[in-house]
Amino acid sequence: MSDETFSDQLGWRSFSDADRHREYSPSSCVGGEIQPFLTEYAEASATARSWAREQGFELRTLCYGASESQTVDVVTPDGDLVPLVVFIHGGYWQQLSKLDSFAPAQDFLSRGVAYAAVDYTLAPSATVEEIIAECRRAVSMIREKADDLGIDPDRIVIAGSSAGGHLTAMVALDPTISWRPAAMVLLSGVYELEPLIGTPMNDALDLDLTAARRCSPARLRIASPPRALVAWGENETAQFKRQSRLFAERLRAAGANTTQHEVAGRNHFDILTDLGREASELGAAVHRLIEST
Repeated sequence: MSDETFSDQLGWRSFSDADRHREYSPSSCVGGEIQPFLTEYAEASATARSWAREQGFELRTLCYGASESQTVDVVTPDGDLVPLVVFIHGGYWQQLSKLDSFAPAQDFLSRGVAYAAVDYTLAPSATVEEIIAECRRAVSMIREKADDLGIDPDRIVIAGSSAGGHLTAMVALDPTISWRPAAMVLLSGVYELEPLIGTPMNDALDLDLTAARRCSPARLRIASPPRALVAWGENETAQFKRQSRLFAERLRAAGANTTQHEVAGRNHFDILTDLGREASELGAAVHRLIEST
């Protein structure tokens, strides 16, 4: 599938501005009310941090740059060379932080899997290209410190939701590095950014056509891709669903062992709830992916 074929198959070029705005606004599927989800992220993350401390797990903050936002929180279970899930948060590159991204840690730690939440500089203080570079540095730094952290460098799984799904793909498929993570988990991501130009979502991002194409995972020359799980919620816009389906197809065409799931009863925001929950369809698939690394 060529770059233009991917974009054309999305079918967005015939949309009115209002249609494109709606299709790329995940809140349009939840009545515009996203604050309850954001509150839940923060509260569940705080609960997971408290639980980890009470259980005696070591929580470390690592710096990959000089900025306060250029940090990663890592928590590891007992044992040597354990697998690790690195999570990159969403928020349209403009909201949220690692503090809202720690809830899945409890589920993973309970299964003997380490967990890391990546922070990065938000737009408009950073461009999308700069955010991509930060996330790449963050994951490379974690891999370099894997032995000190008790993590198996060959069993690192990168996961992300929404903008974090985009960033996960840009990290895991980085054409400038010689290594690949063991797998990636992409939740409700945006893999072709051109449709965002001219929408209010781009006000803080300031993407032009050149930058949008350069920052689109769908336009990467994919070589030696890792295993992938691509998922989205049942209650999402048609464009978000099509972005995920087409990107899963592109990964398969590049040789990646790729599975995909439309998660019943979930939307763009609450799909994250199931990331580490083995009792859920998505969580079970994630744990099978980790176990296969």
